[in-house]
Amino acid sequence: MVEGRNTPDEAREPAQGVPGGGVYEWFQRGMKLLREGSPAAAAALLERAAEAEPGSRSVREGLARAQFNSRQYEKAADSFRSIVDANPTEDYAYFGLGLALWRTGDMEAAHEPLAIAVAMRPDHKDYVTALKNVRATLRAREAM
Repeated sequence: MVEGRNTPDEAREPAQGVPGGGVYEWFQRGMKLLREGSPAAAAALLERAAEAEPGSRSVREGLARAQFNSRQYEKAADSFRSIVDANPTEDYAYFGLGLALWRTGDMEAAHEPLAIAVAMRPDHKDYVTALKNVRATLRAREAM
């Protein structure tokens, strides 16, 4: 059997616990679930897709967004970090990493990726607002 290909019987009946279809179908269904407001279900499906295609930036980003939206902030930070590590020019991944770290309560760690996102895209209002909020929180903590 060629690895990655299903025999006719496997194609009809997926293994127990494994969603039917391939990575592309998992990705498409996961993104649809995310759009429809089911981020936890999307994360579960996109996690499977990311395991099968760890190098796929689009799968990893979808997974990170689903994890973030389902309040799995540490997992989202790890997923966004893997995108940044693979491609340091991904401004959205820096932004997502900063937001996820912020939600974990680690303002110090959130500051750097948000500052990088703003440096890359100073015109992006969401990036600037998030960085200003983190900086304000850090200043308030120092004043205490």
